[in-house]
Amino acid sequence: MARGYDEGALRPSRPTGLLLIALAAVTWGTTGATLTLVARDSAMSPLLVGFFRVAIAAPVLLLAARAAGGPIRVPAGGERWRLVAGGVAMGAYQVCYFWGVAKTSVAVGALIAICSAPLFMIGLAALWLGERVSRATGLALAAGVTGAALLSVGPHGLGVLPAGFLEGVALALGAGLAYAVYAVVVKDVGARLPPLPIAAVTFWVAALVLLPALATERAAAGPATWALLAYLGLVPTALAYVCYVVGMRTTPVAASGVLSLIEPLTATLLGVVFFGDRLGTMGAAGALLLLGSVAMLALHSRAR
Repeated sequence: MARGYDEGALRPSRPTGLLLIALAAVTWGTTGATLTLVARDSAMSPLLVGFFRVAIAAPVLLLAARAAGGPIRVPAGGERWRLVAGGVAMGAYQVCYFWGVAKTSVAVGALIAICSAPLFMIGLAALWLGERVSRATGLALAAGVTGAALLSVGPHGLGVLPAGFLEGVALALGAGLAYAVYAVVVKDVGARLPPLPIAAVTFWVAALVLLPALATERAAAGPATWALLAYLGLVPTALAYVCYVVGMRTTPVAASGVLSLIEPLTATLLGVVFFGDRLGTMGAAGALLLLGSVAMLALHSRAR
């Protein structure tokens, strides 16, 4: 482990870990609104947006890691390959999520990716980490996934299936699986490595994975678009994943999956307030279920 890190400061209590992951999910919820504004101002492809998102975040995370603990020493052997796997998964998530949304719709793509991720996370955590899901967490997860589904569909409806819909569904499922792989890797290596280097290394790998996008896509954009991309890279990416990686040190994978469902709630509320979306009865019921699942998880954690 690199010198200079205060291990005690980087290992939060469990309630603090839950709060950090919830904060990360809230900032992730602003991604959809940011992408909507980017699409209004430029013809930049979803793949290129995903690249700039991680490419802007990677050097920021590296500087933060160096400021906190000096030079980063990439571990050898199995730990190194775990970090590489996490970075590849993060890069794959950008590709699958943004193209899945483009081929389906924001509502359907987000619904499939965000709701499938916690289920993949539970399966991978059980196989890889030997985690077991408590009854309370299982109930919170079921309520949260149902609420996220209703919340995603409620304001928009499914509508007529567009061309390439099945391909988009497959991509969205791939995004959920990629996110789950990243979460389990972070949980695994987070027990032995400081969180900031984990985030920095995995995002550098993700940026390298997506680097070929620069050679195949148009990057022309105005100042407003670059400002939005800077926000996307700094807040719902660099800042959010620092909170996420630190929070995962004391949070079970299944519980983090429940909290990640705050993302569609935030996205929907932003749509209602700023873009004229309506929740509808189904969406309102989903919001209540989602809030109830998070409250259930918080109460269970406090009781423990």
